[in-house]
Amino acid sequence: MHASEDDELYAGQALIEAIEAQLEGGEPPATRAVYNKLSLVGYEREEILQMMALVLADEVRVMLNDNRPFDGERYERLLRALPELPDEAAEH
Repeated sequence: MHASEDDELYAGQALIEAIEAQLEGGEPPATRAVYNKLSLVGYEREEILQMMALVLADEVRVMLNDNRPFDGERYERLLRALPELPDEAAEH
C-alpha cells in the first residue's frame, strides 16, 4: 500500500468517526434524522456512514478551497439530499 492510500484510509476513517460523534452527540440534529431516514429505506449502517462521510468531506473540501468557515447550513442541506451525493463527491 502506498502512503497516499494509507492517508486516504486514515482520512476516511477520521470522517466516519466524526459522523459517529455527531450521531452520538445529536449535533447537528440533521445527522440523526438523515441516518434514521436512510436506515428506514433499507441502507445498512456502513453505507449510511460512508455517504455521510462523503458529504462531510465535500463541505470540508469546499471550505478549504474557498478559504471560508464551515457552512453548517450547506452541510445540513447536503445531508438531507442523501442518498444523492454532492456532485464532486459522486465523481470520486
